[in-house]
Amino acid sequence: MSWHGHAVLLSLRSRVTLALSVVAATLLCLIPWSGTAVAHGSVVDPASRNYGCWQRWGSDFQNPAMAQEDPMCWQAWQDDPNAMWNWNGLYRNGSAGNFQAVVPNGQLCSGGHAESGRYNSLDTVGAWKTTNVDDNFTVKLHDQASHGADYILVYVTKQGFDPTTEPLGWDDLQQVARTGKYAPGQNYSIPVSTSGLSGRHVVYTIWQASHMDQTYFLCSDVNFG
Repeated sequence: MSWHGHAVLLSLRSRVTLALSVVAATLLCLIPWSGTAVAHGSVVDPASRNYGCWQRWGSDFQNPAMAQEDPMCWQAWQDDPNAMWNWNGLYRNGSAGNFQAVVPNGQLCSGGHAESGRYNSLDTVGAWKTTNVDDNFTVKLHDQASHGADYILVYVTKQGFDPTTEPLGWDDLQQVARTGKYAPGQNYSIPVSTSGLSGRHVVYTIWQASHMDQTYFLCSDVNFG
């Protein structure tokens, strides 16, 4: 083979290698998203913080407009993209029902995951996007893996608590619903009745799964009209 032919062959090989690298990188970017289809669950209405971020930006996560239009999701994305991609994996194992012992004040929205850091950004104080609700509303939980529930607890922050300026603590919550068991399924609805609440609040849902001692801790931001 001539020197010229050898050079052309090397050039072609380089181009093929570059093309394959681009394809591989693209596939790697898609892997976390595909993972959301195989595990666990979350509150989808009113949307939990990271489910709401994924719902609004999961298909448009490279859009720089997120920084201005949805700054709380932007900071979560910058801190750890997996908090958004893995919106269905915010749980702890082995709590034994002693939730206040394993989830410290100020870490309720991350389920006390300070050691892993994945969900820490969900505890960030600020103006998270809200869902408008009335005094009587329904919490809708999507159980992708059909774990079932031993029970589900729903709390709402007390009037006067400001989630845009204060970290969430256990004393800021009032329980508004407790369910019985749910057989394994994928969609659970929990009716909630409140009174005397107005403005911005956090709905805090604790889902005790049935398949093992696995507990989900989920913050949803709402606005009472």
